[in-house]
Amino acid sequence: MTEPKPVVVIADPLAPAAVEVLSGDFDVREIDGTNVESLHAALVEADAVIVRSATTIDAPALEHAPKLKVIARAGVGLDNVDLPAATERGVMVVNAPTSNIVSAAEQAITLLLASARHIARADASLRAGRWDRKKFTGVEIQGKTLGVIGFGKIGQLVTTRMQAFDMDVVAYDPYAQPAIAAKLGVKLVDLDTLLASSDFITIHLPKTPETVGILGEDAFNKVKPGVRIVNAARGGLIDEEALAAALQDGRVAAAGLDVFVKEPCTDSPLFALDNVVAAPHLGASTREAQDNAGLAVAKSVRLALSGEFVPDAANVQAGGVVHEDVRPLLPLAERLGRTFNALTGAPVQSLTVEVRGDVVDHDVTVLQLAATKGLFVDVADSVTYVNAPLVADQRGVEVGLFTSKESPEYQTLITLRGALVDGRSLTVSGTISPGPHGGLRLTEIDGFELDIDLDGSLLFLRYTDRPGVVGLIGGALGDLGINIAAMQVARKAAGGEAVMAMALDAPVPSELLGRIKESVGAKGVKTVTLQD
Repeated sequence: MTEPKPVVVIADPLAPAAVEVLSGDFDVREIDGTNVESLHAALVEADAVIVRSATTIDAPALEHAPKLKVIARAGVGLDNVDLPAATERGVMVVNAPTSNIVSAAEQAITLLLASARHIARADASLRAGRWDRKKFTGVEIQGKTLGVIGFGKIGQLVTTRMQAFDMDVVAYDPYAQPAIAAKLGVKLVDLDTLLASSDFITIHLPKTPETVGILGEDAFNKVKPGVRIVNAARGGLIDEEALAAALQDGRVAAAGLDVFVKEPCTDSPLFALDNVVAAPHLGASTREAQDNAGLAVAKSVRLALSGEFVPDAANVQAGGVVHEDVRPLLPLAERLGRTFNALTGAPVQSLTVEVRGDVVDHDVTVLQLAATKGLFVDVADSVTYVNAPLVADQRGVEVGLFTSKESPEYQTLITLRGALVDGRSLTVSGTISPGPHGGLRLTEIDGFELDIDLDGSLLFLRYTDRPGVVGLIGGALGDLGINIAAMQVARKAAGGEAVMAMALDAPVPSELLGRIKESVGAKGVKTVTLQD
C-alpha cells in the first residue's frame, strides 16, 4: 500500500515556483487562510502550513493541528504566528529572513534619493499642470555623510551601494563586528556622534523594546541641522510626533518613510508635510523578494518534514547558519543521543556533549541540540529540534557542551558523557569515517573500543568474557530468524567484562530480549533501531 504524502497547506497565495518545489513529494492543498473555519478544517491533516501576512496561526489554530510539524512564514516578520504556543507543541516555525534584504535596501535608497530631490512633490506638481523647477531645488549626495543605524545585512547592503555614490558612511550598532566595518571602510561611532555628523540617516534595526523610539525628541535635538532621515525598516523606530515637529521647524529637512507605527496607515500628520515622501510598506514588494521568500520557506518545509535541521527556524535554539563542516555531524550527534538513551537503563541526570577536532573552530552549539533531541526522541512524544531543550528542562536533565581542538585518534569525535540518577555513568563516542562513502561510526562505549555502523538495528550485550559466547548469541538470534550483518567484541582483559555490538538485519522484539540475555548469561542486553 502506498504511503500517503505529507500534507502541506498553503494558506496565503505563494509564488508558483515555490508551489512547484513542493508539489511532487507532498499533498499540497491551497486554501483561503483568512477564513478561520476553512483554516481549522485544513489543519486537521496538515504536516506543514505556509502563510504570508494575511493568515494567523494562533493557539486555537494549533489546537486543530495534531500532526503539524512546521509553520512557514513566507516573509520576515512573525507577528501572525504564536511562537510560544508553537514551541510548546514542538512545532518548528521558519521564515525567510534574507529573502527581501536586497529589496529592502533598494527601497531605503529610493526614499533617500527621492527625499534629496523632492521627487514625489515634483511629480505631483507636474501632473497638476505646473512647471515649478525653482521650487524643487534639491541637494547632491556626493561627498555627504550617511549615518547607518543598524549595521546588519541590510545596513551593509545600503552602505556599499551608497559608497558607489561617493558618500562617506558612519554606522552605529553595538553588536556590529569591527572587522566587517573596517573591511567596508565604515567607521563605527556612538549614536550621538552619528546624529551630529550625518547629512542623511537611514535606520535598519529590528523592533524591540530597546529600539522603539530610538529616533525621538532627544535625538532630533542632536541631529545636524538639515539632515534627511529614512526609515524602511520597522514602524515605531521613529517617534512620529517628534519627527513631525522636527520637520516643521527645520531641524530635519526631509524624511522618507516606508513604515509606520500603526499599519495600514492612511491618515497621519506626516502626510500633510511637503518634505515627507511616503510609501505603504513596500520594502519587500518586489517580484524577486516574493519569489525568494516562497522558495526559501518551501525548501525549509522540505527539510523540516525530512527531520533535518532547518537554519531559518525561528524557535530553535542554536538556530542560524550551520557551517558545512558541522552539518554532517548533526545525524551523528542525534544517533549517539539515541544510542546513549538505549544503553542507560535509568533516567539521566546530566549530559555533556563533547566535541573534539578542528570543527570546533566553527559554532557547534547545534550538536548539543541534536544530541538532546536524540536522547529523548524515543521516550517522549513529538520531540523535535524545537522543544528538545524544553523536554530536557521538564525532566530535570542538565545538558552542557565541551569543545576541544585536541583529537588524537580521529579527525572529529563526539562523545556523550552522562550521569544517571542511580549513580552510574555512561559514555558513548562516535565519528564519521573518512572518504566519499564515509558513514556514521560508533567508536566507544564506556571505554570499550568499537567500530560499527550507527545505522539500522543494533544490539548491545555486556557479559563476562568467556569462550563460546559468540556461538551462543548467533544461535539465539538464528532461532529467532534474525541474521547478523556485523559483529564486534571489545574487552579490556581476558576473562573480564566484555561488550558485544551487533548490526542486525531486523530488530529484536523487546519481549525476546530477556530470552537472549538468559541464553548467553549477559549482564545487560539493549537494542536500538536507527533507521530513518
